[in-house]
Amino acid sequence: MHQALPVHAPPPDAGGSGGTIAAAHANVMKMVSENPVIVVGTHGCCMCHVVQKLLQGLGVNPPVYEVDEGEEDDVAMELSRKIVGGGDGGGTVQFPAVFVSGKYFGGLERVMAKHISGELVPILKDAGALWL
Repeated sequence: MHQALPVHAPPPDAGGSGGTIAAAHANVMKMVSENPVIVVGTHGCCMCHVVQKLLQGLGVNPPVYEVDEGEEDDVAMELSRKIVGGGDGGGTVQFPAVFVSGKYFGGLERVMAKHISGELVPILKDAGALWL
């Protein structure tokens, strides 16, 4: 696996607003599946920045997908439905959302808790995000 560079990816314009939203969904789903670690958050979210800096401090340089204003709920529901297997009580993605090995890992609280307990580095190593 390769280490991805940070990406602040606005959804590509696919013609109309319906096409743009569908393209954004496809783009974020592709990024989640292709990267060992990725952070998905809303544009300008300070907590997204905190998660990114924590991971960078450990030696992981995660791409960051920024969801545009007004599309947060749609993208969160799509991620919940396709990756978490929820949306109807099975779990809902909230931003910032961290995905490890293509699976929803959690938000800032879970990342911090795993870091403090010493469990985060082994998880990142298993995902191929660290080569220590």
